[in-house]
Amino acid sequence: MPENDIPPCLIHIDKEGKWFHEGSEMIHREFIRLFYQHMELDSLDRYIINYRGERCYVEVEDTAFIVTRVELKDHADNSRFVLYLSDDSQEGLLPDTLYVGKDNVLYCRVKDRGFPARFSRAAYYQLAEYLEEEDGDYYLSMNGEKHLISA
Repeated sequence: MPENDIPPCLIHIDKEGKWFHEGSEMIHREFIRLFYQHMELDSLDRYIINYRGERCYVEVEDTAFIVTRVELKDHADNSRFVLYLSDDSQEGLLPDTLYVGKDNVLYCRVKDRGFPARFSRAAYYQLAEYLEEEDGDYYLSMNGEKHLISA
């Protein structure tokens, strides 16, 4: 099926990461996790659920993935930040993927850099403790390296 012929799923994800089907909030986490597991971005940057040969696109207000929490795992000279994501998974932060988007919202790339993820307000404040400002630029320092947060 050509990419422009993919039908809508009638699913909407708001900017806080809440899922809705035909206007009603989806509350069954097992379905949401299943949809996340079968999600991909197409060449038009649409979020596609590709399940058992059936494909449909999801209306997404900002990003499908939300960073809900950030935790520093401090191990001598090998510290890392663990991201807790809206699909109930965890992964290490790739600091070179941090960037500031519209309205000064913080984002990074997740899932092997395959998807953008928006930081929730709480997660932003958890990471902001470790940010440094220098000449108007912001950096995240980790393991002796400074990672510029791009605008």
